[in-house]
Amino acid sequence: MSADQMTGGKMSITSNFIDAGGVRTHYWEAALHKVGAPVLILLHGGGAGADSWGNWQDCFAHFAPHFRVIAPDMIGFGKTDKPSPDSYVYDQPGRNRHLIDFLDAMGLSGVHIVGNSMGGATAIGVAIERPELFDRIVLMGSAGLPIPEKPSPQLMHNLQYDFTMDGMRRVIGGLTAPGFVPSDEMVKYRFDLVDDPASQAALAAINGETRKGTLNYPEDAVRTITHPVLVVNGKEDGVSILPRAYRFLELLPNSWGYIVPHCGHWAMIEATDDFCGAVNRFLKAA
Repeated sequence: MSADQMTGGKMSITSNFIDAGGVRTHYWEAALHKVGAPVLILLHGGGAGADSWGNWQDCFAHFAPHFRVIAPDMIGFGKTDKPSPDSYVYDQPGRNRHLIDFLDAMGLSGVHIVGNSMGGATAIGVAIERPELFDRIVLMGSAGLPIPEKPSPQLMHNLQYDFTMDGMRRVIGGLTAPGFVPSDEMVKYRFDLVDDPASQAALAAINGETRKGTLNYPEDAVRTITHPVLVVNGKEDGVSILPRAYRFLELLPNSWGYIVPHCGHWAMIEATDDFCGAVNRFLKAA
């Protein structure tokens, strides 16, 4: 069901840029809400060809009737700047700083946030460093803890991406449950996003830092997050496996869990209605 059908209104989605700490940052904004509606930030994951549109395009219609929805491209991804790895370190602290700079540039605080995978790790880092920036947090297939200890075979498809169409199909296969068949349009969209030297250099640097484990936080730091948190995970997620979701639930004092059956790492794509319904119920309980 579209946002128009749900509300009788007209949803607009705009492409925008803002300077965030010197980084020209691209974001989508979906508008179909009352003035003063709570802000919802959607933060994509870090796989090859990832960006905010590819992650969240099917979710805008579900969230826009209730929230001011903003979906930025993280540094190194999509239409956001991709500084040379010779002068910029693509580690998790850098992504945390970029998100803080983005929220500050937008004049936002006390927002809701949904973070997928690397986006989840970024939400965790900002919640630890600047807790006043968030209200409620959704971690979906989130990175942030060293479980498993080594990259899974599914994650290795991304870390070893060879910049071919077949390689992109392998990346998508590792990120989704068995039986998921991506459209040719999806494969080409993600392939095109990393089919240039700057994007390829950024991805190589990001993957290098991922191998070092810089996405992870000490458990004692995660324990300090007192926001209400919904931990969502696909039951068949081979990248962020269920034991990691369960550990988040043990560490985060005000957390709920939602496990999606027949789903891999992309609940927002593989189970859009189920995922968005659970997120809306959680966020609207605020």
